[in-house]
Amino acid sequence: MTTNNNPITSSELGTLWIVYQKKTMMLRVIESLLATNQDPEAKEMLQTFHTEEDMFVQEISSILKQEGAAIPVGFTENDINLDAPKLFNDIFDIMYLRTMMKVATGLHALHMSMVYRQDIMNLYKRFSSFAQDVCEKTTQLLLQKGALPKSPPVNMPESAEFTKGKDYRSGFKLMGHRRSLNTVEVAYIYETIESNVLGMKLMEGFAQAAEEKEAQKYFNQGKELSKKIISKFSETFLDSDINPSSSSAGLVTNSTTPPFSDKLMMYNTSLLTSFGFGSNALGTSFSLRKDLSLKMLDIGKDMFNFASNGGDLMVKYGWTEEPPQMSDRSKLSKG
Repeated sequence: MTTNNNPITSSELGTLWIVYQKKTMMLRVIESLLATNQDPEAKEMLQTFHTEEDMFVQEISSILKQEGAAIPVGFTENDINLDAPKLFNDIFDIMYLRTMMKVATGLHALHMSMVYRQDIMNLYKRFSSFAQDVCEKTTQLLLQKGALPKSPPVNMPESAEFTKGKDYRSGFKLMGHRRSLNTVEVAYIYETIESNVLGMKLMEGFAQAAEEKEAQKYFNQGKELSKKIISKFSETFLDSDINPSSSSAGLVTNSTTPPFSDKLMMYNTSLLTSFGFGSNALGTSFSLRKDLSLKMLDIGKDMFNFASNGGDLMVKYGWTEEPPQMSDRSKLSKG
């Protein structure tokens, strides 16, 4: 496509910048995991992912160069230590990749709806398709290894029903019967529990490896937030006689040597928190019981505060790369 006749828009530049940050981070993380992973199937999957992801990063760089845009710094070999001992076990590596592909699938689908140029739309379609493929393969591998429990079983409905009375939405009855969860509510709650089990382990490992004390404290706060969310929603399941079983999310080793820079770990945390915030908002909108919506809103507030504090910390230590700016017309007019 001739870029001179069809220059990229602010939305296209902004989304490409975001994806460049995420994909260069993923390359560095996978390089670190490949250096220590001993499972042949897992290692092959990680290597295949790295090869394809590296090609995607080169494509983004090529587009930016053609447009005369500066290539972002993103994440480089300076953000990993390949000589560091293993921080997570082999199963965790695949669970992590699966979770990050959930994020990527949603992110690329959103970005495709925000761009206009055909070549960039096609790029996001390929990104999304690849992320979906990796998510499917990691899910199947974890199921084969018995490391990924499924969401709770359910009896099939024998007929279609419509709600009758306000009790269906209440959820606050102090006496009498409070309806059990419906399958839509279970789906979002289970996803929240599953992702926070992994998040708790990730924060545990990051806290062990962080070099800055404030970053270490922040990761410990993230671990406690994940534990709070798991506890709240597990309790909700038990109230409806549903087993809140979830994956153990692998194992954190005893290593305290950082395989990743604090900058990378903080960015990764920010990315997952944003994803969790969005998933929580979706769960709120699809929950028909008012007590669930209020619980999700309360958790959303905690997540927002956690994300905001993390953003402040990243700026303080110079770990936030600035996105491309729009021209400051007021400043230009004053010379």
